[in-house]
Amino acid sequence: MRGNQKIDMTKGPIMKLVILFALPICIGNILQQLYTTVDTLVIGNFCSSVSLAAVGTSGQPVEVVLCIFLGIGTGVSILVSQYTGSGDTASMRRLVATAGTFIYVCSVPLTILGILCGPLILRFMQAPADAWEPAVSYLRIIFLGTLGNMGYNMNAGILRGLGDSKSSLWFLFLSCMINIVLDVLFVALLGMDVAGAALATVLAMYGSWVFSILYIRKKYPDLEYSVLPRRMDRDILHSIVFVGLPLGLNNSIYSIGHVLMQSLVNAQGSTFMAACSVASKVTGIANIAISSFSSAATTFSGQNLGSSDYIRLKKGGITIPFYSGIFTCILGLLVTFFCRPILGFFTKDTAVLDMAAIYIWVVLPFTWTFAVFNCIICFVNGMGEVKYPTIINILMLWVVRIPSAYLIGRFINGNYIMACFPISFVFGMSCMFAYFLTKKWKNILRLAAEQSDRQAAEQVDRQPSSHL
Repeated sequence: MRGNQKIDMTKGPIMKLVILFALPICIGNILQQLYTTVDTLVIGNFCSSVSLAAVGTSGQPVEVVLCIFLGIGTGVSILVSQYTGSGDTASMRRLVATAGTFIYVCSVPLTILGILCGPLILRFMQAPADAWEPAVSYLRIIFLGTLGNMGYNMNAGILRGLGDSKSSLWFLFLSCMINIVLDVLFVALLGMDVAGAALATVLAMYGSWVFSILYIRKKYPDLEYSVLPRRMDRDILHSIVFVGLPLGLNNSIYSIGHVLMQSLVNAQGSTFMAACSVASKVTGIANIAISSFSSAATTFSGQNLGSSDYIRLKKGGITIPFYSGIFTCILGLLVTFFCRPILGFFTKDTAVLDMAAIYIWVVLPFTWTFAVFNCIICFVNGMGEVKYPTIINILMLWVVRIPSAYLIGRFINGNYIMACFPISFVFGMSCMFAYFLTKKWKNILRLAAEQSDRQAAEQVDRQPSSHL
């Protein structure tokens, strides 16, 4: 298969390959942060704090509606990485065709569902009356970009599974430039407020999707990627659903939890909502490496499982989460120390700045624990073991995070409910460490030991015998 951007995770130094794979994703994450960060910067400087709060509270309804499909997209990426490791190009071609058709089947009903149900979710989240109309306007326009959003994320997952993490960077860069230019045009110059920011984001989403289609068709002709829908392969669709549906359901349950969390935030008023919106952008800057290392972990484990290299699986399962935690810890502490001047770029409202600074000081120093947790989860998912991570994610959110947020808001101080995040991060990391004590991982260790013994025996057999 052509495409010189691919990284083979089955050979060579583990962390060198992981960093080469993760670096473009990390840069891409910065560009993705620019999508929402530019919206926040432009709205924060050219609109009111109410508009800022409206944009900040509108992310959860989109997440709730699209989360199951995005989980299935991750399942496609996992299967691609496994087929890449085993060299099964025929199955990969059928997988890509089925996944491409699945986008069209799902996008139209999801768009309609989002437009109709988005306002209901906002009402459930107790969105303040002064932020209601701009939030609904933002939501309905964003959902018009469902096809572009789903299409790009599916194609990016396919490319990551192939080991090609660089290509997504280029179409993200182009779409980000589109977003920035249109943000300035629609909001700053034409005064379209949050509707202009939403429209700019939608057009940028479709730009990303189109660029990814053109790239795959040119660089990977063996995949026979079709722009138009095809007939779906039943067996491949079953495999996609088997791996991706638990991830999607996990995302769904998690998103509903986010809605409940946002309702607790909204109950504190527009100023607190705006502060959380601004602070989340700054914490996103500090956490840019988390998803990069995690994506690398998924591709690494999938490819090496496909090639049956259990020795590398054993090494990667420990090494990759360790470095993800170290990098995130260093960056998180730096951003925490300089948070006040960084926050000043987003808003000049003193009350918003004070609350946002509290958020960062409480959350960021502990996000390295989430980096380790998420990296182990993605590594385990890459092996197709999705049940254990799903259970831990549910427990982390519904048993730890939401109850602790409620208790903090009820009995301590609502301005500190964000402390529920580090509490849940530490819990999740501890539970994922426990995965290394399960029968599944012990079986990997056993296979790695057997493989190591075979390699040692083969090396002895290859050595020339000495004669006296």
